[in-house]
Amino acid sequence: MNDNYHIFSDGRVERHNDTVRLVTDDDEKKYLPIENAEALFLHGQIDFNTRVISFLDDHGVAMHVFGWNDYYSGSIMPERGQTSGQTVVEQVRAYDDEAHRGKIAREIVDGSIHNMRANVTYYDNRDYDLDSTLDALDRRREEIQSAESVEEAMGVEASARRAYYGIFDQILPEGFVFGGRKYNPPNNKVNSLISFGNSLVYANIVSAIRATALDPTISYLHEPGERRYSLALDLADLFKPVLTDRVVFRLVNRGQLSDDDFDSEMNACLLTETGRETFSKEFEQTLDRTIEHPRLNRKVSYQYLLRVEAYKLKKHLLTGEPYESFERWW
Repeated sequence: MNDNYHIFSDGRVERHNDTVRLVTDDDEKKYLPIENAEALFLHGQIDFNTRVISFLDDHGVAMHVFGWNDYYSGSIMPERGQTSGQTVVEQVRAYDDEAHRGKIAREIVDGSIHNMRANVTYYDNRDYDLDSTLDALDRRREEIQSAESVEEAMGVEASARRAYYGIFDQILPEGFVFGGRKYNPPNNKVNSLISFGNSLVYANIVSAIRATALDPTISYLHEPGERRYSLALDLADLFKPVLTDRVVFRLVNRGQLSDDDFDSEMNACLLTETGRETFSKEFEQTLDRTIEHPRLNRKVSYQYLLRVEAYKLKKHLLTGEPYESFERWW
């Protein structure tokens, strides 16, 4: 059960007999094979009622809602199948232990920088001269080992990401100018793609965490806050280079997106419905890709790697087994 379904049309999602049906504003009816679904992603203006929510809950299917400007708005999650008071207690203990929390935070930043560096290395081997960025990322990896606080770890991660984003304008083709990360709202085509992709990574991580007994609001790198799943922010940092950024590079370098896929108004640049469909299709194909896992000794999908990461953290908290964050190995 690992299929995601993205709904871009406006209309209504409802239960129809033993399946879920989308009725668009044009009265077109589409049926979703819910038995294989992991989650529904609602991008359009969608109505739904408690009957369909109960049905999705019975089948363990999450529903992630995206609002204006492509931002993740929230999730309606199925009733927890995995609950463990012991896990939550150990999560809180690790958060309250400054040394323990700092160790997990440093490990997350270290893995995040490794995965950024893997993308830089890929293009450095393809006639781009990116040695200075590789050196900068190597220095950040050295710095993170001696970070004495979570705030310092966040600063190292931010410095690494600025250096990493510095290569985007060298890699991206003419017509796609980045100029640095801007969001809320994104100010150009590249930033709109990154914002949308990162929202998809975040929502998928929320689903992955939900499959464990971890509490998504108790985190280590990002501060827990109101109305957000901060543990999803922690783990999403590891996968943004592998998922969001690689999809952005592929789509624009292959010419699969044009000016018609973006709307620019009121100092914001957002993907159109067609643009979101193109991005989501490539994103889902990436999640479905498989790779031989060196520890599991079998092929796993990229999407399953998200769940593996949540389970690794849970195991660390419960057993003390060292937590080694996800680092791309292929």
